Amino acid sequence: MNFEECMKFINSYTKSGGKITDLSRAENLMKLIGNPEKKLDFIHVAGTNGKGSTVEYISNALIYSGYKVGQFTSPFVLHYTDRIRINGVEIDKESLCGICEFIKNRIDDKPYSQFEITMAIAMWWFDMQGCDVVVLETGIGGLLDCTNVIEKPLLSVITSISLDHTAILGETVEEIAVHKAGIIKQNSAVILSIDNKHNVKRLVEKVAREKNAEFIMPDNHDFKHCAIESGNKPFTYKKQQYKTSMLGFHQPMNAITAIEACHYLVDKKDFKISDENIRKSVETTTVKARLQYIDGNPPVIVDGGHNPAGIEQLFYTLMYIDKDIYSIMGMIDSKDYPDCVRDIARCSKVMFTVDGFAPNAVPSETLAEISRTAGTHTGVYHSLNDAVKKAKDYAILNNGIVVVCGSLYLASEYLNSIE
Repeated sequence: MNFEECMKFINSYTKSGGKITDLSRAENLMKLIGNPEKKLDFIHVAGTNGKGSTVEYISNALIYSGYKVGQFTSPFVLHYTDRIRINGVEIDKESLCGICEFIKNRIDDKPYSQFEITMAIAMWWFDMQGCDVVVLETGIGGLLDCTNVIEKPLLSVITSISLDHTAILGETVEEIAVHKAGIIKQNSAVILSIDNKHNVKRLVEKVAREKNAEFIMPDNHDFKHCAIESGNKPFTYKKQQYKTSMLGFHQPMNAITAIEACHYLVDKKDFKISDENIRKSVETTTVKARLQYIDGNPPVIVDGGHNPAGIEQLFYTLMYIDKDIYSIMGMIDSKDYPDCVRDIARCSKVMFTVDGFAPNAVPSETLAEISRTAGTHTGVYHSLNDAVKKAKDYAILNNGIVVVCGSLYLASEYLNSIE
C-alpha cells in the first residue's frame, strides 16, 4: 500500500462513522488488531479548550526527562500525520502505510469513523515503537470518545470546559462536563484545570468520588499572574516562577495543569521528572495555530480557536496589543459565530471576512454584516490569499499586525501556504 492508497483507505470512512451509544464499536476495532492499547501506559486528556497546549506541556516535560512519549492529538493542523507523533516526530509515511495495510486486512465492515481508524493506527505504532507513555487527547467529549477504550490510565486530565459541540454533547456546560468526566476510571486519579467554574468542579469531583478516584484541582491561592513581559506570560505557582512562551492569558492555567500532572507522576507513579525539566517545558512549548506568533513584516498571529471561550481568550490577548489589528476571519456554520465575529471585530481596525476554506464555511458576506454591526470597517473575500495580501498591505502601511482566526481549517490553510 502506498501513501495515496493509504489515505484513500482512511478517507473511505466518514468523520463520525455510524451512530454510537457505547464503546463497543471501538472496542471491537481494537480487538481485531490485537489490542495494542493494553500494552501501553496513558495520560488521558479531555476538555473543551486547552487540551492541545496541556498535552504538549506534559509531553515535553517527559521528553526532556528522557522518556519515549507517544502523542496523539486532534485534529491535525498541517497534514494528517502531525496528529500521531513520538517525541515530537510525526509517524513516517512508510510506517503509516504498513500499519494501514495491516489494519485493512484485519477489520470488518462496521461503519468506523476516520478518528477510530486513526486511533487504531496510532496505538499500533506507539506499541511497535515501544513508547514508555502515551499522552492521549480525546476527540469530542470523553465518555463515548473512542480513546476511552483504554484501561485505567496513569492519570486523567480535564482542561477548561465550556460550550462546544452542543449538538452532540449537550446544550449546557454541566451536560458537557458529564461527557468530559467520562474519562475518569475506577480507582484512578483526575486533575481538573484551575479555570473551571464551581459547578463544573462540583460535578467532576462527584464523578471522581463515585469512582473512588483521587480528585486534584490546583488552588487559586497558589497561583499569581505577574506583570506582562514582551513575548512571555510570567506567573508564580507554589512560590515557583515560570514564563510561558505561548501568547494568551489562559496559558498559565494550562501550564499549571501540566505542572500538577508532572508532580503526580513523580509522587505517585515513580516517574523521574525534575523541576528544571518542568520549567523548561513551560518556557519552551509552542503549539501551531494556538495563538501562534509569526514574526515578520508585518507580524502575524494565527489562532484556530473556534468556540466562544476560545475566541474570548483571543479577544483578551488582542486587547493588550498596542498595534492596529487587521483581522482575517472565517468560521464554519456549526459554531456559534455571531458573538465570536463581533468580539474580534471590536478590537480590529479592519476585518477581512473569508469563506471557501471549508464546505460549511459561513458566507463571508454574512460575517461582514455582523462585523459592521460592531462599527468595524470590513472587506469581503472568497480567497484567503487575497484577504491576506490586502491585510498585510494595510498592516505594513500602518505598522500593524495581522490576525488569522475563527477556524482551525482556516488557520491550517494559512500555515500550509507559508510552509
